Amino acid sequence: MDETTLTFYRQNAEAYAGWKKAPSTRLRGFLALLPSGGSILELGCGAGNHSAVMLAEGFSVRATDGSPEMAEIASQRLGHPVEAMRFDQLDAHEAHDGVWASACLLHVPRDELAGILARIHRALRPSGVFYASYKTGEGDGRDSLGRYYNYASPEWLEATYASAGPWITLSSDGSVIQSFDETPANMLHLVVRKA
Repeated sequence: MDETTLTFYRQNAEAYAGWKKAPSTRLRGFLALLPSGGSILELGCGAGNHSAVMLAEGFSVRATDGSPEMAEIASQRLGHPVEAMRFDQLDAHEAHDGVWASACLLHVPRDELAGILARIHRALRPSGVFYASYKTGEGDGRDSLGRYYNYASPEWLEATYASAGPWITLSSDGSVIQSFDETPANMLHLVVRKA
């Protein structure tokens, strides 16, 4: 994880949590791919908006965020434990039916992403499903707030995923969102299954 980016979220946890961000419209489709009541690991849960939906739908949720401050806010909102855990601390083995990583792995330095994806692959049960979203681009950089992004192209992501374990791609599509720094961003949404 990029330390400057993590520091931003630690120092701005209250403001970020107060940002009116609705749960992803892709969440329902992701949940439909999982067994009823299955186990979900959420990485980078932020204020807990997605975890709230998962819990309401009866799933077993392990919510995590790299910022202890954000994890505390989410835990209070959800009335459910939220772990302060960085991506490189994930050491689960075939423990989850699904992994949800909305707009968080885009902060992983390019040379570290394959290793994180391998940890996610290991954490999933056989045929487990993994959703992640990335800001697209060609080459990494920082936004106006100093946050690091790996700005992935579809081709680079495909190669990086392939190096981290066998996956079956279920869907890949794009959208445009309004970022926290109030700039538009092109997003790529990937849903894959552990092969």
